[in-house]
Amino acid sequence: MDITEVAKPCKFDDQTTSDVIVRLRNCEGRPDKFYTHSNILINKSKFFADQLTCFESGACIEIHCSNSNYDYHVNLLRLLYLPSDLLLESLVSVKSAVEILQLAVQFDCEEITKVCVQYLEAIPWEDKEEEIILKAVSKLGQVAMPILARIQPVDLKATKNVFVSAVRFATSIGGPGPPFVDDLKTSAQEQVEYMLTKDAETPLVTADDEVKSVMKMGLSQICSSFEKGLSSLLLEPDLTSGTLEDKIMHGVSDVEWISNILPKMDLMKDFVSSWAEISSKILVVVEDKKLDSSMWGLKTKAKIAKDMATLHKEDEASFRLKM
Repeated sequence: MDITEVAKPCKFDDQTTSDVIVRLRNCEGRPDKFYTHSNILINKSKFFADQLTCFESGACIEIHCSNSNYDYHVNLLRLLYLPSDLLLESLVSVKSAVEILQLAVQFDCEEITKVCVQYLEAIPWEDKEEEIILKAVSKLGQVAMPILARIQPVDLKATKNVFVSAVRFATSIGGPGPPFVDDLKTSAQEQVEYMLTKDAETPLVTADDEVKSVMKMGLSQICSSFEKGLSSLLLEPDLTSGTLEDKIMHGVSDVEWISNILPKMDLMKDFVSSWAEISSKILVVVEDKKLDSSMWGLKTKAKIAKDMATLHKEDEASFRLKM
């Protein structure tokens, strides 16, 4: 029998009827085992549906959470059991709705996500609550646009165009430019950093899918240029050229820059993925003794080795569910 078709009523945390255990892993020693039901999890969450692709009764799904959002994880599990017409009235505050919305997006709970958005669109909030909402939902992409439009219902097209243009210059999308392109690129990188940290309107446009797409293009451009430039070193007869040194060190600087920018747009996983694609080729160059022949070559090797060690930790962390 298909487990998605089980018709008998289920109650949350009912051990007598449960066929799936959800364990909330935390370091505060709170109760972490909840008895759930596969038909509820699969029908209400694409995340759990994927986890239960090869379902076996008694399966255990582990989720890492902190003490600060432990209760919201429990509340989300409870909401999976509520009828659709009771979801909206179950939300009791702006803060809880924001926290549950973030988890609903992460666990791909479409129905709960829509209800949280509806609640936040309609409920009155204070200035302090607006700051909490803006910080949280600006990372959620297109799903949060109705909420962001309420926060600042203005034409953000100009801000979006400026930001996208700055990203294109900062990442050299479109290929190399005139001799003074490095100065333009540096200025554009500074502008992107400023807009992400100081400009109140920028968080509203970074949730836009088109903006994220352009940033991903820039990431691809920077990684590709860096890998090609580094690989070309093994073909150079003379590594003492100052121009060559400047080119490679600019590449290292670009990689550092975008690795600091992407977390602000919730795109660090994309960086880890892109880095993983080129890391084997980079290692070939880094481990080649030819770079030992110049001081800047040694500096480059040391810098890249340090960055790769850091990114290796990020790569390992990306396989865990972060809350």
